[in-house]
Amino acid sequence: MKILLVGACGKMGTCVAETVAPPDKIVCGIDRAPKTAPFPVYQTLNGVREKADVCIDFSSPDNLEIRLAYCTKKRLPVVLACTGFSAQDEELIEYYARHITIFKSENFSVGVNLLCFLAKIAAETCKQFDAEIIEKHHNQKKDAPSGTAFLLAKSVNEGFGGTKRLVFGRSGTDAKRANEEIGIHSVRGGAIVGEHEILLAGGDETITLSHSALSRKVFASGALKAAAWSLNRPAGVYGMSDMLEL
Repeated sequence: MKILLVGACGKMGTCVAETVAPPDKIVCGIDRAPKTAPFPVYQTLNGVREKADVCIDFSSPDNLEIRLAYCTKKRLPVVLACTGFSAQDEELIEYYARHITIFKSENFSVGVNLLCFLAKIAAETCKQFDAEIIEKHHNQKKDAPSGTAFLLAKSVNEGFGGTKRLVFGRSGTDAKRANEEIGIHSVRGGAIVGEHEILLAGGDETITLSHSALSRKVFASGALKAAAWSLNRPAGVYGMSDMLEL
């Protein structure tokens, strides 16, 4: 694959650059603050002259339409690896997916997506249990809760039959838990790569499902696999469950 890497100089972009292995290669990158790299890095897509097969985007939702329009013009499949999309962003993704392949996931870890699969099964089996999700990340992460926490909550709620509502944290003197809640709690500190825990609490027992990312390479490897999988796919929105056939 010849890869166009957006967000090339960020933490995840740098990790992708370190993880990619021949014969695949990054032909160029895009970053608001270009730095020296083993490939050309441009501030905007206007500077790109290289030919790519696929775009991997580890930037942010900002200027999403510009990137999707560019990929549509160049007929490039795009792997959207950023999180925090608004409802308007989601509409843009659906629109451009009529023309190009868009692979989108809140988390590119195989383990996390397996956790989602298991969480749904557990919730289906334990419909009377209370569900709480705790996510932990480094102190520089901008969005909270994490995209992965929402992904896990969606899976748990599907297991419950879609009857629950999300509650973010608890405080005050009247914070008694309601039966229809799924609680989500965010922790930020230090250099935590990413930890997620699902707690299912019954009257006499608890079940804990968890995942810990030990390095960012797990996300970089997943994005590279997604990019390879996306080549020559029909236009549409795809995700990790499609690739992993979960």
